[in-house]
Amino acid sequence: MGFVHLHCHTQYSLLDGAIRVDDLIKATKAFGQDAVAITDHGVMFGAVEFYDKAVKAGIKPIIGCEIYVSPGAMESRDVIPGMPKHYHLILLAKDNQGYSNLMKLTSLAHTKGFYYKPRVDRRVLSELGGGLIGLSACLQGEIPYWLLRDDEDRAQEALDFYRKIFDDRFYLEIQHNALPDQDKVNPLIVDMARRKGVPVAATNDCHYLKSGDARAHEVLLCIQTQNTIHDKGRMTFESDQLYLKSPDEMVRDFGWIPEAVDITSDIAGLCNVEIPKDVYCFPVYPTAAGKSLEQVIEDKAREGLKARMGDPVPDDYAARLEEEIEIIKTMGFAGYFLIVADYIRYAKEHGIPVGPGRGSAAGSLAAYGLKITDIDPIRWNLLFERFLNPERKSMPDIDVDFCQNRRDEVIEYVKNRYGPEYVSQITTFGNMKAKAVIRDVGRVMGMGYSEVDKIAKLIPNDLSITLTEAVSAEPRLKDLYDTDPAVKELIEISKALEGLSRHASVHAGGVIISDEKPLTDHVPVYVDKKGMLISQYDMKRIERVGLIKFDMLGLKTLTVIAKTIEILKSEGIDLDIAAIPLDDRLTYQLIGDGDTSSVFQLESSGMKGMLRQLKPDKFEDIIAAVALYRPGPMDLIPSYVDRRHGRQTIDYPHPLLEKILKETYGIIVYQEQVMQIAQEMSGYSLGKADLLRRAMGKKIREEMAKQRQIFTDGAVERGVESDKAGEIFDLMEKFADYGFNKSHAAAYALVAYQTAYLKAHHFKEFMAANLTLDLNNTDKVSQHIAECRKRSVAVLRPDINESSFEFVVTLDGIRFGLGAIKNVGKGAVDAILVERQAGGPFQDIASFLERIALSKVNRRVVESLIKAGAFDKLHANRRAMFEILDLLLEDAQRHARN
Repeated sequence: MGFVHLHCHTQYSLLDGAIRVDDLIKATKAFGQDAVAITDHGVMFGAVEFYDKAVKAGIKPIIGCEIYVSPGAMESRDVIPGMPKHYHLILLAKDNQGYSNLMKLTSLAHTKGFYYKPRVDRRVLSELGGGLIGLSACLQGEIPYWLLRDDEDRAQEALDFYRKIFDDRFYLEIQHNALPDQDKVNPLIVDMARRKGVPVAATNDCHYLKSGDARAHEVLLCIQTQNTIHDKGRMTFESDQLYLKSPDEMVRDFGWIPEAVDITSDIAGLCNVEIPKDVYCFPVYPTAAGKSLEQVIEDKAREGLKARMGDPVPDDYAARLEEEIEIIKTMGFAGYFLIVADYIRYAKEHGIPVGPGRGSAAGSLAAYGLKITDIDPIRWNLLFERFLNPERKSMPDIDVDFCQNRRDEVIEYVKNRYGPEYVSQITTFGNMKAKAVIRDVGRVMGMGYSEVDKIAKLIPNDLSITLTEAVSAEPRLKDLYDTDPAVKELIEISKALEGLSRHASVHAGGVIISDEKPLTDHVPVYVDKKGMLISQYDMKRIERVGLIKFDMLGLKTLTVIAKTIEILKSEGIDLDIAAIPLDDRLTYQLIGDGDTSSVFQLESSGMKGMLRQLKPDKFEDIIAAVALYRPGPMDLIPSYVDRRHGRQTIDYPHPLLEKILKETYGIIVYQEQVMQIAQEMSGYSLGKADLLRRAMGKKIREEMAKQRQIFTDGAVERGVESDKAGEIFDLMEKFADYGFNKSHAAAYALVAYQTAYLKAHHFKEFMAANLTLDLNNTDKVSQHIAECRKRSVAVLRPDINESSFEFVVTLDGIRFGLGAIKNVGKGAVDAILVERQAGGPFQDIASFLERIALSKVNRRVVESLIKAGAFDKLHANRRAMFEILDLLLEDAQRHARN
């Protein structure tokens, strides 16, 4: 096998490693090597991505980690005198037990030992050392650390400890990196190894791909530490050798001890981890004794549908429900549905607003019966097979929108119900895009802000654009690159760092619930500031290892609706938003007039223009509007509008398609219509029709040729001419790109309609809710105020005796919220409201200052209140208030002391 790299830091050693996983594998392949390891600092973020890509490339993946080891107890914050805060240690997974233990160790480091660095200690290493190979690491490893300080006794004690844990699976590590300390310690390590009979392994502490990337890596470290490079000729890392060296270079560097190079292939040969595919780790939904999941979902879905439809349930509904339940049971997804239904039930019972549905799940009658969704799929002609296809084994994906302010309560409920060690959110990585990396690198290089800003603004506004593409596309940027050496250096270094992961954060909606085993049996984790577990694998890799993801998203519009209803309730109006009529004339008039600012999904200027042309007068029109107003389908809007208003003839490609395309005037708008055409014209099952739709979307040439023949043959059997069948297949293929998921469009159209209804019938309350939810967004507040003025609804200036933190509805209009005044925080407003409630209205600014604790309401807050007009009813002259403010504050402080 030859030399194998066993110490590599990828981009997942955040802002420290600069090797992309793809590049690592490509370079390993180019070197003619058969294996490579990743050993990121304290994390396993990239383990599964690396494993899958390496296996696909024919490279053996060695999953490892450079962990931090505490000299004392990992939970202790105390620094032991004379000791470092932590040592380094390389761990490689020998087998699946080692992989499992490595996940547990990195998880414990982040959840129990996160002081200074995510650390473990000797106790947990002793407990979880099985299946792991240990290497003594870089100069920060425990053994080299003490050898460098001429303390062989401590180095020997450390060696004895690690050999006790790992037995013959522990290796002393040497490196060749041009560091004086490394040159000093290498012979000491080799001497110790020979005396103690311990094998030596040669590694290179790889942090970047090529020797020429050393400068870029130095910049990356400065981004991490928020420093600048002042002496551009000096490498503060003190070595330019930390790159992925070729096997020949390693053989040359270690010619004096060739066995250290050879043994790396022996170590690689010991490592045989297999991460299984297509294994699902279903959460355990608790059921009553003697009842199966299948029985529970049958009972709950049937009873729920009866509650919605009445008893007996109409025959077509009853038949479809039984079909869906049978598919759900056969596919083994009963528990998944019950878990989702359970946390939605909890939310609704605790007054947490829940959306009517999202995504293809709105096409499920079982979900409707279980009260997961509030969209009747039969009434709106939505297809279950678009959501769950019995002919294609894949996980259901039920996305649920919750009020953004209370979503965390639902996650907390799930955590408590299934156990905190079984529930986590999912990590996501922020990568350095073209504009951002230019700004980061420019700052590190000491370039002026205005100069860097000018360069960044020359990059086209395309999130997917690369710097190479930007230089080619923008002549002014290319000219700077060609003529200004500083700009060229900036761009070249930025290219080397472009796309690397800058930070890890939390996915907007994903929540994992483990099976009967704790999460750390399946995935390494860390914790956020709230103490919530976060997976170290991203969403794609979470699904890859078989963990079940539940999407629990925060939707601000639900909070707006809830706030509007709360305001109405305070006025004695009890509105059930789920019971509003879907044929309300005022609502459709508002939508048709394009008066849809602040209306969910319908507020952009382009959408408003389309609505004014379309003049919707039924719910189906709003579903179509949501589906059509997107890049691509927008091209269909003029024809759709003209057909709706009779200015263009409605024609159907074939009489068989009229009943499918009638609601959209002969135009294919929805993915579901593509499926129905295949079913009606060619005899596809809806399951196979969904496979056809997916194949069309992915444009798989071989599959499309096969499907064309199947479609044509089926259509001919039903009396359709072969040429005509081919034409319709081409039409379907074209519109498969445009087609939108009707189930999702219908669910979001309902939320759009609800917000339009509130605006049409309860304008002041609706706008007060929007103003309150946007009170920290000055631009949005200005837009909402302009909208109120259009309706001649006054937004009254803030008043110290009448305003609340939020915007409130009054007989005269909407009173400005104190919380929306710049520099006035919630703590200050709460103090004002508490004092006003206790002591009555404030008589003047002097009494206000005497009654309020100046520790909570400081001078800056008072000045902001004056400027905003909050005291205008008490003192008409703001300038006069400012002139005497110092005296008033002194009097108030004197009053407080006495």
